[in-house]
Amino acid sequence: MKLTVLTTLTLIPVLAASLFAAGEYSNRRAPGFSLNDSHFVQHDPQDYRGKVVIVDFMLTTCSVCNKLAEVLVTVKAQSGDKIAVMSVMTAPDNYQTADQFAAAHKITWPMLLDSGQVMMSYLKLSPSNPSVHFPHLFLIDGAGMIRNDFEGTEDKFLTVEGLSKEIEKILYPTKGA
Repeated sequence: MKLTVLTTLTLIPVLAASLFAAGEYSNRRAPGFSLNDSHFVQHDPQDYRGKVVIVDFMLTTCSVCNKLAEVLVTVKAQSGDKIAVMSVMTAPDNYQTADQFAAAHKITWPMLLDSGQVMMSYLKLSPSNPSVHFPHLFLIDGAGMIRNDFEGTEDKFLTVEGLSKEIEKILYPTKGA
């Protein structure tokens, strides 16, 4: 009987982790960062502890990123304070292009500029892995763990329904189980 209870207790975390069909860069602690917006206000994912945080690596000239911005605006409006969104850009974008993009899409969350280090840590960029595909979303749970990530080519997650479903899995992991 003790072996059965011990086996069951050992399997619970494994089964719970398998509820999340995670992307390639998931199931690890989210790298920390603090970046400025165009008003030189610092933004840090730690400021949103307890919420689902979406870190969106994007380019303002990327057509898929433009489509995703509309999805994120809707998802954020529907989810309210349960989630936070942070869009992170790197060169060739700058504060001016970020502000123009935010105004065009009615974005109210921080548009942050990165010199490349944050993106490198999230996407594990290296000489053997030098490619970045935009957009790339990271879904981080309230404890700071990356629960899923999506590359811009994964169209089913670029919809309000697809992204909302993934957020629901993080907010309510036992729902429907």
